[in-house]
Amino acid sequence: MPRLPLPLRRDAPSRQRPFRQSRPVRLVHIGVALTVTLILAAAGAVGLIWGAITWIGLPDLAAAKPTVDQLLEVVKISLAVIAGVGGVIALVVAYRKQRITESGESREQTKLYAERFDKASDKLGSDSPAVRLAGVHALAALADDWQGGRQMCIDVLCAYLRMPSEPEPELHGREHTAWVAMREVRSTIVRIIVTHLRRMAPNPWHGYDFDFTSVIFDADSSFAGAVFSGGEVSFNRAVFSGDMVSFHFGEFSGGTVTFTGAVFSDGKVWFGNAQFSGGIVWFGDAVFSGGTVLFDGALFSDGMVFLNDTEFSGGEVSFDRAEFSGAEVSFDNANFSGSEVSFRRAVFSSGKVWFRGAKFSGGMVLSGDKTLLSRQVSTGEVLFDDAKFLGSEVSFKRAVFSGGAVDFSNVSQWSSPPTGLPAHAPGARLPVEHSASETTEVRGG
Repeated sequence: MPRLPLPLRRDAPSRQRPFRQSRPVRLVHIGVALTVTLILAAAGAVGLIWGAITWIGLPDLAAAKPTVDQLLEVVKISLAVIAGVGGVIALVVAYRKQRITESGESREQTKLYAERFDKASDKLGSDSPAVRLAGVHALAALADDWQGGRQMCIDVLCAYLRMPSEPEPELHGREHTAWVAMREVRSTIVRIIVTHLRRMAPNPWHGYDFDFTSVIFDADSSFAGAVFSGGEVSFNRAVFSGDMVSFHFGEFSGGTVTFTGAVFSDGKVWFGNAQFSGGIVWFGDAVFSGGTVLFDGALFSDGMVFLNDTEFSGGEVSFDRAEFSGAEVSFDNANFSGSEVSFRRAVFSSGKVWFRGAKFSGGMVLSGDKTLLSRQVSTGEVLFDDAKFLGSEVSFKRAVFSGGAVDFSNVSQWSSPPTGLPAHAPGARLPVEHSASETTEVRGG
């Protein structure tokens, strides 16, 4: 079973990027700078003169006395050398002045950013929802302008979401209206963050850390088209209780995204057409309780995706048309109890996919060294209709089939069949066109 990397161990604190303030410019004393500049300029002038003499040769002063014009040329050259040295010194002085000016402007700009940050943060503590909304937009605008403090602004917005919210009042009235208004503040923060995570965002926040630990998303949540290309993003123990949770067309191309212990209660969870092309995505101990979980058309082309110990308790789980073409995907110890699981037209062309220890109430139990649910009454089914096993490593080692249907009979391509199927599997149906010897070999794994 793939091990959880050390930085991803449960309850480990997320990495926080330190805020980098502008440092004062360190310059050497002006006297030292001018002395060194003068010495270097003089040495350069002497070097040029020596090189010229070496190239054209020394004049024979004994043979002919220098004329007035020649003396004037010597004077001109000397003055030009002196002017050049002076110009170098002037450049040094101007450079120092420019650096000091830029340093002062940077400090002033940082001071202005800090003032904007304080004002925006203060607004988030207001009793008025309208003032809080203004603070949210002010922080987002500051994050766009202030790259050095962007992570700090993101941390404040995420911290607001992590703070517990008041329960919805039972009676409709002034209190309920105020509750709805405060809920809108939280929804606005989520929309702003997702807007900045999309591919074509004018001021993208890709690669930063986002901590949504234990956040309650009690409305429809759409992270559709979001790009997670770096940093650490935590949805650990988050609760998604809306009718729709969408990561449709999302891109997981780097960094670490964790859903450890997250709860998706009812509704539809959509990872359709999402691309898992790098980094680590971890769903360990996540719970999908009812509803529909869709990974239709998802592309697992690189990186690692762990659905270990994930619980799918009822409803529909669909990986239809998903393509496993290079990533390492683990369903170890996942529990598909009562769910209808479908891999129709899925493509397994490379990479590794594990189902070790996973439990399918449709009759398949991958239980490691133990035999579980041997008397289970199975009602569901696991389908691989039109799936293609082209070259990836798909293992069902030590699987126990206790009834129901695990159907490989309609697999469209069987050139690299899964390994480890048990010799006696009452619910398993293999492709009928294969010979008995081939079937035995497949089952023996």
